[in-house]
Amino acid sequence: MKKIFNLLLCFFPFITLNAQINELGVFLGGSNFVGDVGRTTYISPDKPAFGVLYKWNRSPRHSYRFSYTQSRVAGFDTQSDETGRNQRGYSFKNNIKELSAGLEFNFFDFNLHDYHTKVTPYVFSGLNFFLYDNLYRYTSSPNTVYSKNASSFAIPIILGVKSNVTPNFVLGIEAGVRYTFTDNIDGSNPDTNNSNILKFGNLNNNDWYVFSGITLTYTFGLKPCYCAE
Repeated sequence: MKKIFNLLLCFFPFITLNAQINELGVFLGGSNFVGDVGRTTYISPDKPAFGVLYKWNRSPRHSYRFSYTQSRVAGFDTQSDETGRNQRGYSFKNNIKELSAGLEFNFFDFNLHDYHTKVTPYVFSGLNFFLYDNLYRYTSSPNTVYSKNASSFAIPIILGVKSNVTPNFVLGIEAGVRYTFTDNIDGSNPDTNNSNILKFGNLNNNDWYVFSGITLTYTFGLKPCYCAE
């Protein structure tokens, strides 16, 4: 009877979550913005960012990853190396609250059932849904920023390196850009036909935001069932 039960687990691995290795942990780091206001450096964290994440490791090479991350992003033309922006002098602040889901791929085998120390680079991509403030400015007062609630989607591209520093903890260092489906995180391209509301910058390019930092996850779960032929 026990052999039959074990065989059923092999054919139906989805009926038990403990048949996989799971990771639950935190992200700590910083954020920066790339758009029509402020600096144009892609990785230059200047605001704190934090979040939580969960991974379901389907194999030593890939896992499903889910996370929530939030941060404030900001831009100041006076900090830009571009002369035009520096003289214009616009600024903005916005709040990003992000939900993410996707696939993480390990370049080397990362078998968490083998307790030897391992190191691997990895890449993650998927789809993000995020909340932010939809900013706008009136032409009569371009330095005064107004806002209302909004949401959009983004495509994340994250590169990192991780290692199992102990049998139950995995430490990672990563940087991830998010290409958003909006051009108005900085208030440069509000969705309106009101001629009194200002639009500026490159209206054909959407905004980007970047999260860079470390992840620390705790691993748990039983070794998967492998059936002998």
